[in-house]
Amino acid sequence: MWMLYRRGGLGDTIVTFPLLELLKKSGKKVWAVGNTDYYAIAKEVGWADFISSEIPQENFEGKIIISYEGNLKPFPEDRRWILEYYIKSLNLRGEFSEILPIEPMRENPLEGFAVLHPSSGSRKKNPPLELFLRIEHFLRKEGFKTVYFVGEADQWLKEHVKNYYESLYPLEIAKSLKGARLFVGLDSGISHLASYCGVPTFVFYGPTDPIVWKPIGKRVFKISLNLTCSPCFPHVCEDRSCLQTEGLYRAFIKAYSNSTSLMCSTKGPLTTTTSKP
Repeated sequence: MWMLYRRGGLGDTIVTFPLLELLKKSGKKVWAVGNTDYYAIAKEVGWADFISSEIPQENFEGKIIISYEGNLKPFPEDRRWILEYYIKSLNLRGEFSEILPIEPMRENPLEGFAVLHPSSGSRKKNPPLELFLRIEHFLRKEGFKTVYFVGEADQWLKEHVKNYYESLYPLEIAKSLKGARLFVGLDSGISHLASYCGVPTFVFYGPTDPIVWKPIGKRVFKISLNLTCSPCFPHVCEDRSCLQTEGLYRAFIKAYSNSTSLMCSTKGPLTTTTSKP
């Protein structure tokens, strides 16, 4: 049996799922250690045999410890996709799933909705709410039903919107997202989960790196103003020009217009950038 250890947020954990899958495909049993609420998703799809929050006292055939003190550093030193960095560093072979094979929830509360998530685990990455309110207005004119996602870090949203879906359970969220028609969010764990679930997903990047933090998925539309000062996270300036509402809104409209023929296909991700307005 192999052990994979990774602590961190939802996005940090999701990027380890293909490692679990490739280990399973090679005939290994796998014990995933970290946030068990997140790894419950991997266990649900059969990529983790056991999960725990602490390292068990077992004799493992091999160990992957993703930490600064472990045998695999959490982040690449150069600008490359973090998943590619993990796979090459571990010399794993084979192909991983680009769509999470999880069953949708019955009587799905997100069935047919465009889901908006204007929040993340760090306020440094959050643009003004006005951006999402404008996008919601546009999507409604396009015929979409819209709903905002509210999770543990998004309680502030309840003071601003009435049409929201709330869940604190990652496995439930994943099963619900399977029914969504569209997703618009930031570089956050929920956006990465939506993309992984196969939902056409538009992701705004401001101070974070769209190269390193590219979501897993076949219908991902990455949106950035592509400023020369980006990426800069976590050392984010007060001005945050990379999260300017008008520029990002125009970039979204452009990405949406370019993606209408792709959203129902399985073609690769589209990256849309524009210059500083």
